[in-house]
Amino acid sequence: MAKKPDSKCPVARGEVDLSKYEQFDGEWRKIGLAAPARRALVDAKLFKVSDLRKISLEELTSLHGMGKSAIARLQVVMDGKRIRFR
Repeated sequence: MAKKPDSKCPVARGEVDLSKYEQFDGEWRKIGLAAPARRALVDAKLFKVSDLRKISLEELTSLHGMGKSAIARLQVVMDGKRIRFR
């Protein structure tokens, strides 16, 4: 049986302390964002929807882990709260 190649993902390799995110990603969990998107937002020091005013859509899109679905979900929530990107 061929050996499965090691993952390049630091989360899969156990190199990321996921507990550090739990205290900061509560609002993102409520919205229903996937874990990579939540981690990207926390790493960018964006802890709540109103923090998204600090960045542009282009900057959000460039965050590693931020996919089309997460961006679409964030835009719906932002529209509901009348929040706009920088």
